[in-house]
Amino acid sequence: MLSSLIVRTKSGRIIPVVLAAMLMAACSGQAPQTPAANIQAEATASSEYYLQQMQQSSDDNKADWQLLAIRSLIREGKLPQAAELLGKLPQELTDVQRQEQQLVSAELSIAQKNTPNASAILAKLNVDSLSNSQKARYYQAVIDASQGKASLPVIRAYIAQEPLLNDKQRLQNINGTWAALTQLTQADLNSLVINADENILQGWLDLLRLYQDNKQDPSLLKAAIKDWQTRYPNNPASKVLPTALDNVLNFKQASTSSVALLLPLNGQAQVFANAIQAGFNAAKNGVITQSAPSQPQPAAAPDDANAAQPTSTDPNANGAVSTSGAAPVAEATPAAQTDADGMPVAPIVPPSASNAQIKVYDTSSQPLPALLAQAKQDGATLVVGPLLKENVDQLSAGSTPLNVLALNQPEQVQNNPNICYFALSPENEARDAAKHIWEQGKRTPLILTPRGSLGDRVAKAFAQEWQQLGGSTVLQQGFGSTGELRQSINGGTGIRMTGQPVMVASASQPQSVTIAGLTIPAPPADAGAVSTSSGKVDAVYIIATPAELTLIKPMIDLANGSHSGLGLYASSRSYQAGSGPDFRLEMDGLQFSDIPLLAGSNPALLQQAAAQFKNDYSLVRLYAMGADAWVLANHFSQMRQIGGFQLNGSTGVLSADSNCVINRKLPWLQYRAGSIVPMQ
Repeated sequence: MLSSLIVRTKSGRIIPVVLAAMLMAACSGQAPQTPAANIQAEATASSEYYLQQMQQSSDDNKADWQLLAIRSLIREGKLPQAAELLGKLPQELTDVQRQEQQLVSAELSIAQKNTPNASAILAKLNVDSLSNSQKARYYQAVIDASQGKASLPVIRAYIAQEPLLNDKQRLQNINGTWAALTQLTQADLNSLVINADENILQGWLDLLRLYQDNKQDPSLLKAAIKDWQTRYPNNPASKVLPTALDNVLNFKQASTSSVALLLPLNGQAQVFANAIQAGFNAAKNGVITQSAPSQPQPAAAPDDANAAQPTSTDPNANGAVSTSGAAPVAEATPAAQTDADGMPVAPIVPPSASNAQIKVYDTSSQPLPALLAQAKQDGATLVVGPLLKENVDQLSAGSTPLNVLALNQPEQVQNNPNICYFALSPENEARDAAKHIWEQGKRTPLILTPRGSLGDRVAKAFAQEWQQLGGSTVLQQGFGSTGELRQSINGGTGIRMTGQPVMVASASQPQSVTIAGLTIPAPPADAGAVSTSSGKVDAVYIIATPAELTLIKPMIDLANGSHSGLGLYASSRSYQAGSGPDFRLEMDGLQFSDIPLLAGSNPALLQQAAAQFKNDYSLVRLYAMGADAWVLANHFSQMRQIGGFQLNGSTGVLSADSNCVINRKLPWLQYRAGSIVPMQ
């Protein structure tokens, strides 16, 4: 028998040698323990780490590591690997694992841009059983699945998510909540039904209301917000205002004490520059002092030597807007204060006569950088211009500390904090038309355009806006010259509602029609225009001259019947004052857009401008552009810094996007029983 060995320690205690050996072996050979996987917490490590842990784990917690790995793969943009790993999850999962599987499936669907599937998954989740970390992810998924479209559920998701976030995430949440709120139209707000216990939501809605009521006056807005903070101390925005709202309170008005007007005073574009300068000076000197009303006023354009003289029985002989159409038209207000959505719009009330110093610089005489440097040396505080596209393209390449309101826009717009872009762009008009047609309930449009780059650019702009509104494919049909159109009519051929889908994935930044280096809506000229679309087309948007439209409208009626129910719409390219009663009867039912000045917002000014430019309405539009350029210069800071700020102008309701490209919402008119009446 083996003898029992003992070890005597210094303290006198005796430990069996075998036990001591076992203890030392255990201490020296113990492997590091694998940390526990918590799928209800954050997943901040790399997918490589989680995959390694998954490989080393037992079957009991392998699925946990697998779920964490899927989350990291999604975050890293490795979607095929994430989908493959998601498909390999075991069938037998715990309730906690099953909930995480659903949540991560929704997140993967969003990353794959399959938002309908994501929404369906999220609707089945039991939110109450999720951890706080999972709830924050759930609400973010609800927000992401909305694809930026504001709704009451999305706003509620923002509100529910806010307490679950850290400080940095909380500011993003507050900004997101505000962005969603400001997207709501007045109709949306009027239809909201909230619960009695939704105090936070009620606070947000009250903040939005006071913002809309006071955003044109920062001092009034500041006082209103202070009162609001007293009434809603627990609202997140009471502690930290949304960045966009904070910018409104702290913006600094741009000085217009000395303005440099950069225009081409020589060459082919001089005639355009003269019209813009005339409108700019008229507004600066107080000639244009009234805001454009929301509905066109009855107006009579000056006599056109080339048109039939007006008589008492023909109120539209010179293109005047009449309220004597077949259907009653609401009386226009003298000074509109709301836009089409019912939101407040700042009226244009420039000073009766400004003391600003205006100095004109000839862009055809020197390079643009030299002119900007000279303007700064001369003490200019703001620049209006340049006008020619090649000069505007140079703005982003160079640098100037001066605020610049360019009178054109480059193909690729870059966000520059001291530059805004204002152009009479047919692409901008097409986007406005898409909104108008959508609001009228049409869903399958065809766009008829002249063959060539103009038609393609306008079609892409329309299709891009249409898809952002929630619409599907837009069809385009091109047409040729008026000679081709006449041959089609003589052959008994009409225009059928067929066309090619407009591809917008690679659409470039909108650009304007360039004439002698100037980008403006092309003046009426023979080019021919017809287009159709396949399927049950319910709306046709026509880009055509008056001569082309005279042929196109009958061809549409010929192929589809005059009572087909098609909605027919045309751009301002189709409108020319002086059309006779026969033309207006032939166009019956067709709607078209044009700038407020030509739509009858200011009859006296229209008469004056038309006489000045001998009834050349292309130049009248540029005159109105010059007038609006002065007003925009006086509101440069608001347009640049205040989201949602709008002005009623002679060229439309003016607003700026995130790059400070000025967009225009136009009034719409309709040929009705031989008259031209404003759409309500």
